[in-house]
Amino acid sequence: MKGHPSMRSVLFNAYYWVLSIFYGLSAAFAALAPGREAVTFTLRLYSRRMLWALDTLAGVKVQVKGQENLPSGPCIIAAKHHSWGDGFVMFAHVDNLSFVTGDHLEKFPLVGAILKKFGAIVVDSCGGPEAREALSKSAAQVAAEGRRILIYPEGHLAAPGEHFRYRTGVYYMSKDFGLPVVPVATNLGCFWKQQDKAKTPGVATIEFLPALPQGLEKDDFMRLMQTTIEGRTNELIAQARGEPVKPSVLVEWDGKKNVAATAQPATASLLP
Repeated sequence: MKGHPSMRSVLFNAYYWVLSIFYGLSAAFAALAPGREAVTFTLRLYSRRMLWALDTLAGVKVQVKGQENLPSGPCIIAAKHHSWGDGFVMFAHVDNLSFVTGDHLEKFPLVGAILKKFGAIVVDSCGGPEAREALSKSAAQVAAEGRRILIYPEGHLAAPGEHFRYRTGVYYMSKDFGLPVVPVATNLGCFWKQQDKAKTPGVATIEFLPALPQGLEKDDFMRLMQTTIEGRTNELIAQARGEPVKPSVLVEWDGKKNVAATAQPATASLLP
């Protein structure tokens, strides 16, 4: 489909909301069925339709690389989070998936019931010891069922070239349940930035990287996870923009938007 990028974005955004309302209601009805299969099927179909629209209407084709790095059994998928589109890619391409999300999603009508039936791990968005305990308890059940756990270690949508402080929940889940951690890099934010309505046509990449070594101490694990995800993400961003690779900049969240904290590269030491 050809057309001006702004018009293509308008078409996609209209389709996005129509599809979201339709499949949101469908998932709510599916949640009434026994088990999680009906909800899982509905969310996967929704994600695949959305990726089709992203390609056909908005001109953003998403290529997925490195799926051979995903273990056949349970694991933790620690992904860079550039865009709302990241989740669609995961649901469309990864089998037997659960994900970690903040409790802010439960404020939307019907969403709480859908998340519960799907088996999402819902934690307090404000963090703290209670959130860590809830995360551990819920993750234990998901791991026992042999599912893959998707988590965004930064906890926020980061703009391309930026990163938030990586949180330690991934480390504790991996340690507590002996699960391998598969990092994921992306440059999707170069084409669909965070929650922006505007889309930039092109070929985006989401790449599953080799699992991190197990048995590392917390600081070493956190440093390696961050440098692995940020390093490959920065390379993918450079490829998309045709620019030299640049280190990402640490930012903080003021409750509404990203705010620069320091021009600290992704290889810097991490706080616990």
